[in-house]
Amino acid sequence: MGRRRGRAGTEVARLLLRGVIGGTMIAHGVRHGRTLDGTARWFGSIGFRQPELQARTSAAVEIGAGAALIAGAGTPFAAAAVVGTMAVAARSVHAPNGFFVTAEGWEYVANLAAASVALAGIGPGRFSVDRAIGVDRRLRGPAAAGVAAGLGLAGAAAQLATFWRKPE
Repeated sequence: MGRRRGRAGTEVARLLLRGVIGGTMIAHGVRHGRTLDGTARWFGSIGFRQPELQARTSAAVEIGAGAALIAGAGTPFAAAAVVGTMAVAARSVHAPNGFFVTAEGWEYVANLAAASVALAGIGPGRFSVDRAIGVDRRLRGPAAAGVAAGLGLAGAAAQLATFWRKPE
């Protein structure tokens, strides 16, 4: 009985992580999408070239990654999208402000990224698309966490190198 309760608790924890991280990403994406012109101006003001593209892409990636996490679909790859988004935010906006979120520091984005890598590592759980189609057993544990962290950071590095110049 104790072992069964432990598994149920783990499944609830996975659902909670997926819901909170995914819901947070969707909320940010919807906010960015509703105000594309303002979001584009903001991207331009922080040093991004092609700010309209950045605004549209950020909204789409945030909504898509959030929805995928909630569904538990392609979890390591959805987590990679969160990691990449948060790494771009950390470097382009939050890094100069120190750690604490109260001063616009990188605390919040680091927590979302770390939680996403952890979720990729533990897997989406029993109540997920990945489990339903059997892919959660192919990429799991440290390999899944590594995919989430590695692809996310590589994507962030590519976006920053291609589109961002630190404002002077």
